[in-house]
Amino acid sequence: MALSHRDQLTLLMDILYDHQTDCCGSVSECEQLERLVKSLLVNPAVANDMKQTLTDVYSYSQAGKYAQHLDDHIEAHQNKLEEWVDQLNTYF
Repeated sequence: MALSHRDQLTLLMDILYDHQTDCCGSVSECEQLERLVKSLLVNPAVANDMKQTLTDVYSYSQAGKYAQHLDDHIEAHQNKLEEWVDQLNTYF
């Protein structure tokens, strides 16, 4: 069964929130973020004004996937993580 765009958004926010609160993560979480964002960006049910935030999250996840020290990358983006979670939360 495929996840609805709301389920995908919830999962996306959960991972971002975990990165924000734990200040750590994994490459597989970054890859999951990429897959979720790609799917959401092509979904017509997703609001256009959400797409810039999703694009920013995609860039964050790509950079994190290739970061030599992922936890440092996550820590450097704490303000953005909080901002993204807050922005995405407004769509519920």
